[in-house]
Amino acid sequence: MNSKLQPVALGVACGMLWALYVFFAGLFAMYGWGAAMVAALGSFYLGYGASILGAVIGAVWAFVDGFVGGFIIAWIYNRVAK
Repeated sequence: MNSKLQPVALGVACGMLWALYVFFAGLFAMYGWGAAMVAALGSFYLGYGASILGAVIGAVWAFVDGFVGGFIIAWIYNRVAK
């Protein structure tokens, strides 16, 4: 059985999931929940912070980050599973 992963599809799925998480974490941090984690991620994602605009900026960064990670995982899996 030769099942392959679709790199773009996995990249989009991972990107969307990570972007949603980062977005809501940014919103929750406005009320003090998870502020330390948002501050830590803000050191990687320029512009990310505990505000609505910061959450949107972080979600964009997170989508790109998650997409690249998911794409690489699928690409490696397809190479190893041959």
